[in-house]
Amino acid sequence: MQCLESMLSSIEILILAAIQGISEFLPVSSVAHLVLVSKYYAFNNQNLLIDICLHLGSLIAIIFYFRKDLFNFIQNKTFLIKILISTIPIIPVGYILYQTGLINHLRSLEIIGWTSLIFGLLLYVSDKVKITKKIDTEFNNKSAIIIGLFQVIALIPGVSRTGITITSGRLLGFNRFDSAKISFFLSIPTLAAASLLGIYNIYKVGSAELNFLAIIAVIFSFIFSYFTIVVFLNYIKKFSLNIFVIYRILLSLLLLFIAYL
Repeated sequence: MQCLESMLSSIEILILAAIQGISEFLPVSSVAHLVLVSKYYAFNNQNLLIDICLHLGSLIAIIFYFRKDLFNFIQNKTFLIKILISTIPIIPVGYILYQTGLINHLRSLEIIGWTSLIFGLLLYVSDKVKITKKIDTEFNNKSAIIIGLFQVIALIPGVSRTGITITSGRLLGFNRFDSAKISFFLSIPTLAAASLLGIYNIYKVGSAELNFLAIIAVIFSFIFSYFTIVVFLNYIKKFSLNIFVIYRILLSLLLLFIAYL
Protein backbone atom coordinates (compact mmCIF):
# COMPACT_ATOMS: atom_id res chain seq x y z
CA MET A 1 0.00 0.00 0.00
CA GLN A 2 2.78 2.38 0.93
CA CYS A 3 4.61 1.51 -2.28
CA LEU A 4 1.48 2.31 -4.31
CA GLU A 5 1.05 5.68 -2.56
CA SER A 6 4.68 6.49 -3.22
CA MET A 7 4.24 5.65 -6.92
CA LEU A 8 1.10 7.79 -7.20
CA SER A 9 2.88 10.68 -5.49
CA SER A 10 5.77 10.39 -7.93
CA ILE A 11 3.33 10.43 -10.87
CA GLU A 12 1.71 13.58 -9.48
CA ILE A 13 5.11 15.26 -9.22
CA LEU A 14 5.89 14.15 -12.77
CA ILE A 15 2.67 15.79 -14.03
CA LEU A 16 3.31 19.00 -12.10
CA ALA A 17 6.92 19.09 -13.33
CA ALA A 18 5.76 18.62 -16.92
CA ILE A 19 3.26 21.47 -16.61
CA GLN A 20 5.89 23.73 -15.01
CA GLY A 21 8.85 22.78 -17.19
CA ILE A 22 7.07 22.80 -20.56
CA SER A 23 4.57 25.64 -20.19
CA GLU A 24 6.94 27.95 -18.26
CA PHE A 25 9.15 28.40 -21.33
CA LEU A 26 6.53 28.25 -24.07
CA PRO A 27 4.18 31.18 -24.86
CA VAL A 28 1.12 29.24 -23.66
CA SER A 29 0.64 30.11 -19.95
CA SER A 30 1.61 27.63 -17.24
CA VAL A 31 -1.19 28.89 -14.96
CA ALA A 32 -3.86 28.13 -17.58
CA HIS A 33 -2.71 24.51 -17.77
CA LEU A 34 -2.35 24.09 -14.03
CA VAL A 35 -5.82 25.51 -13.36
CA LEU A 36 -7.33 23.32 -16.09
CA VAL A 37 -5.71 20.13 -14.80
CA SER A 38 -6.45 21.00 -11.17
CA LYS A 39 -10.15 21.43 -12.00
CA TYR A 40 -10.45 17.72 -12.74
CA TYR A 41 -7.75 16.32 -10.49
CA ALA A 42 -6.91 17.30 -6.93
CA PHE A 43 -3.15 17.07 -6.39
CA ASN A 44 -2.39 15.68 -2.95
CA ASN A 45 1.27 16.63 -3.20
CA GLN A 46 1.01 20.20 -4.49
CA ASN A 47 2.19 22.52 -1.73
CA LEU A 48 4.45 25.50 -1.27
CA LEU A 49 7.61 23.40 -0.94
CA ILE A 50 6.86 21.47 -4.14
CA ASP A 51 6.06 24.72 -5.99
CA ILE A 52 9.43 26.13 -4.91
CA CYS A 53 11.23 22.98 -6.03
CA LEU A 54 9.49 23.07 -9.41
CA HIS A 55 10.54 26.70 -9.95
CA LEU A 56 14.04 25.85 -8.73
CA GLY A 57 14.34 23.06 -11.30
CA SER A 58 13.37 25.47 -14.09
CA LEU A 59 15.82 28.06 -12.75
CA ILE A 60 18.70 25.56 -12.70
CA ALA A 61 17.82 24.42 -16.24
CA ILE A 62 17.93 27.89 -17.74
CA ILE A 63 21.12 28.82 -15.89
CA PHE A 64 22.73 25.60 -17.12
CA TYR A 65 21.60 26.16 -20.73
CA PHE A 66 22.81 29.77 -20.87
CA ARG A 67 25.88 29.22 -18.67
CA LYS A 68 28.28 30.55 -21.31
CA ASP A 69 26.20 33.67 -21.88
CA LEU A 70 25.93 34.26 -18.15
CA PHE A 71 29.67 33.94 -17.79
CA ASN A 72 30.08 36.55 -20.52
CA PHE A 73 27.73 38.83 -18.59
CA ILE A 74 30.16 38.77 -15.70
CA GLN A 75 32.81 40.13 -18.04
CA ASN A 76 30.41 42.50 -19.81
CA LYS A 77 27.95 43.82 -17.25
CA THR A 78 26.03 46.10 -19.63
CA PHE A 79 23.57 43.45 -20.82
CA LEU A 80 23.14 42.12 -17.28
CA ILE A 81 22.19 45.60 -16.06
CA LYS A 82 19.54 45.85 -18.79
CA ILE A 83 18.05 42.50 -17.75
CA LEU A 84 17.90 43.71 -14.17
CA ILE A 85 16.23 46.96 -15.34
CA SER A 86 13.60 44.87 -17.16
CA THR A 87 12.98 42.85 -14.00
CA ILE A 88 12.47 45.80 -11.64
CA PRO A 89 8.77 46.53 -12.47
CA ILE A 90 7.43 42.99 -11.93
CA ILE A 91 8.96 42.32 -8.49
CA PRO A 92 7.15 44.97 -6.37
CA VAL A 93 3.86 44.57 -8.27
CA GLY A 94 4.06 40.79 -7.98
CA TYR A 95 4.88 40.99 -4.28
CA ILE A 96 1.86 43.22 -3.60
CA LEU A 97 -0.52 41.01 -5.59
CA TYR A 98 0.59 37.83 -3.84
CA GLN A 99 0.91 39.21 -0.33
CA THR A 100 -2.49 40.92 -0.44
CA GLY A 101 -4.16 37.90 -2.00
CA LEU A 102 -5.42 39.96 -4.96
CA ILE A 103 -3.87 37.43 -7.34
CA ASN A 104 -6.36 34.80 -6.17
CA HIS A 105 -9.26 36.91 -7.46
CA LEU A 106 -7.75 36.74 -10.96
CA ARG A 107 -7.45 32.95 -11.10
CA SER A 108 -10.93 32.30 -12.50
CA LEU A 109 -11.50 30.24 -15.63
CA GLU A 110 -13.23 33.19 -17.29
CA ILE A 111 -10.27 35.55 -16.83
CA ILE A 112 -7.70 32.91 -17.79
CA GLY A 113 -9.75 31.94 -20.86
CA TRP A 114 -10.07 35.51 -22.11
CA THR A 115 -6.46 36.46 -21.39
CA SER A 116 -5.24 33.30 -23.15
CA LEU A 117 -7.28 34.28 -26.21
CA ILE A 118 -6.53 38.01 -26.29
CA PHE A 119 -2.80 37.73 -25.70
CA GLY A 120 -2.58 34.76 -28.05
CA LEU A 121 -3.97 36.98 -30.81
CA LEU A 122 -1.56 39.75 -29.79
CA LEU A 123 1.29 37.25 -30.13
CA TYR A 124 0.13 36.58 -33.70
CA VAL A 125 0.02 40.29 -34.54
CA SER A 126 3.47 40.92 -33.03
CA ASP A 127 5.00 38.07 -35.03
CA LYS A 128 4.11 39.94 -38.23
CA VAL A 129 6.22 42.98 -37.27
CA LYS A 130 9.22 43.58 -39.49
CA ILE A 131 12.57 42.61 -37.99
CA THR A 132 14.65 45.78 -37.59
CA LYS A 133 16.82 45.23 -34.50
CA LYS A 134 19.50 42.90 -33.20
CA ILE A 135 19.95 41.98 -29.56
CA ASP A 136 23.73 42.53 -29.64
CA THR A 137 23.57 46.15 -30.78
CA GLU A 138 20.06 47.53 -30.20
CA PHE A 139 18.81 46.09 -26.92
CA ASN A 140 19.10 49.37 -25.01
CA ASN A 141 17.73 50.68 -21.70
CA LYS A 142 14.54 51.91 -23.40
CA SER A 143 13.87 48.44 -24.83
CA ALA A 144 14.61 46.90 -21.44
CA ILE A 145 12.09 49.16 -19.68
CA ILE A 146 9.37 48.55 -22.28
CA ILE A 147 9.78 44.77 -22.13
CA GLY A 148 9.88 44.98 -18.33
CA LEU A 149 6.58 46.85 -18.25
CA PHE A 150 5.02 44.28 -20.58
CA GLN A 151 6.25 41.53 -18.27
CA VAL A 152 4.17 43.00 -15.43
CA ILE A 153 1.03 42.09 -17.41
CA ALA A 154 2.07 38.43 -17.06
CA LEU A 155 1.03 38.61 -13.41
CA ILE A 156 -2.53 38.26 -14.71
CA PRO A 157 -3.13 34.49 -15.00
CA GLY A 158 -3.40 33.27 -18.58
CA VAL A 159 -1.24 35.98 -20.14
CA SER A 160 1.99 33.88 -20.11
CA ARG A 161 5.22 35.54 -19.04
CA THR A 162 7.14 34.01 -21.93
CA GLY A 163 4.36 34.92 -24.34
CA ILE A 164 4.12 38.58 -23.36
CA THR A 165 7.89 39.16 -23.28
CA ILE A 166 8.32 37.55 -26.71
CA THR A 167 5.37 39.64 -27.92
CA SER A 168 6.99 42.84 -26.65
CA GLY A 169 10.32 41.88 -28.19
CA ARG A 170 8.71 41.26 -31.57
CA LEU A 171 6.72 44.52 -31.37
CA LEU A 172 10.03 46.33 -30.82
CA GLY A 173 11.47 44.73 -33.97
CA PHE A 174 13.65 41.93 -32.57
CA ASN A 175 13.49 38.56 -34.29
CA ARG A 176 11.86 35.50 -32.69
CA PHE A 177 15.10 33.98 -31.42
CA ASP A 178 16.39 37.21 -29.86
CA SER A 179 12.96 37.92 -28.33
CA ALA A 180 12.89 34.44 -26.82
CA LYS A 181 16.45 34.83 -25.59
CA ILE A 182 15.55 38.08 -23.81
CA SER A 183 12.48 36.35 -22.37
CA PHE A 184 14.56 33.47 -21.03
CA PHE A 185 17.15 35.77 -19.49
CA LEU A 186 14.34 37.67 -17.81
CA SER A 187 13.02 34.41 -16.36
CA ILE A 188 16.20 33.96 -14.30
CA PRO A 189 15.66 36.84 -11.82
CA THR A 190 11.88 36.28 -11.97
CA LEU A 191 12.15 32.60 -11.05
CA ALA A 192 14.78 33.42 -8.44
CA ALA A 193 12.49 36.04 -6.88
CA ALA A 194 9.55 33.61 -6.87
CA SER A 195 11.70 30.95 -5.20
CA LEU A 196 13.00 33.37 -2.56
CA LEU A 197 9.47 34.59 -1.83
CA GLY A 198 8.32 31.00 -1.42
CA ILE A 199 11.22 30.20 0.91
CA TYR A 200 10.39 33.29 2.96
CA ASN A 201 6.76 32.21 3.25
CA ILE A 202 7.85 28.74 4.37
CA TYR A 203 10.08 30.34 6.97
CA LYS A 204 7.14 32.42 8.25
CA VAL A 205 4.75 29.51 8.66
CA GLY A 206 7.32 27.04 9.96
CA SER A 207 9.96 24.68 8.71
CA ALA A 208 9.36 22.32 5.80
CA GLU A 209 11.25 19.08 5.63
CA LEU A 210 13.19 18.41 2.44
CA ASN A 211 11.89 15.01 1.35
CA PHE A 212 12.15 12.60 -1.56
CA LEU A 213 9.25 14.20 -3.45
CA ALA A 214 10.84 17.64 -3.19
CA ILE A 215 14.09 16.30 -4.64
CA ILE A 216 12.45 14.55 -7.58
CA ALA A 217 10.36 17.69 -8.19
CA VAL A 218 13.60 19.60 -8.81
CA ILE A 219 14.98 16.82 -11.03
CA PHE A 220 11.82 16.34 -13.12
CA SER A 221 11.33 20.08 -13.50
CA PHE A 222 14.96 20.49 -14.61
CA ILE A 223 14.59 17.76 -17.25
CA PHE A 224 11.33 19.07 -18.71
CA SER A 225 12.54 22.69 -18.59
CA TYR A 226 15.88 22.00 -20.27
CA PHE A 227 14.30 19.88 -22.99
CA THR A 228 11.68 22.57 -23.67
CA ILE A 229 14.28 25.35 -23.93
CA VAL A 230 16.37 23.36 -26.42
CA VAL A 231 13.42 22.34 -28.62
CA PHE A 232 11.70 25.75 -28.54
CA LEU A 233 14.80 27.76 -29.47
CA ASN A 234 15.59 25.39 -32.34
CA TYR A 235 11.98 25.51 -33.51
CA ILE A 236 11.64 29.29 -33.72
CA LYS A 237 14.83 29.55 -35.78
CA LYS A 238 12.93 27.84 -38.60
CA PHE A 239 9.22 28.43 -38.00
CA SER A 240 6.75 31.14 -36.97
CA LEU A 241 4.86 31.31 -33.68
CA ASN A 242 1.56 30.38 -35.37
CA ILE A 243 1.39 26.91 -33.81
CA PHE A 244 1.39 28.48 -30.34
CA VAL A 245 -1.23 31.03 -31.38
CA ILE A 246 -3.52 28.25 -32.64
CA TYR A 247 -2.91 26.23 -29.47
CA ARG A 248 -3.75 29.23 -27.28
CA ILE A 249 -6.97 29.89 -29.18
CA LEU A 250 -8.07 26.26 -28.80
CA LEU A 251 -7.08 26.24 -25.12
CA SER A 252 -8.96 29.49 -24.46
CA LEU A 253 -12.08 28.19 -26.21
CA LEU A 254 -11.96 25.08 -24.03
CA LEU A 255 -11.54 27.15 -20.86
CA LEU A 256 -14.35 29.53 -21.83
CA PHE A 257 -16.62 26.61 -22.74
CA ILE A 258 -16.04 25.08 -19.30
CA ALA A 259 -16.42 28.45 -17.57
CA TYR A 260 -19.73 29.34 -19.18
CA LEU A 261 -21.32 25.88 -19.13
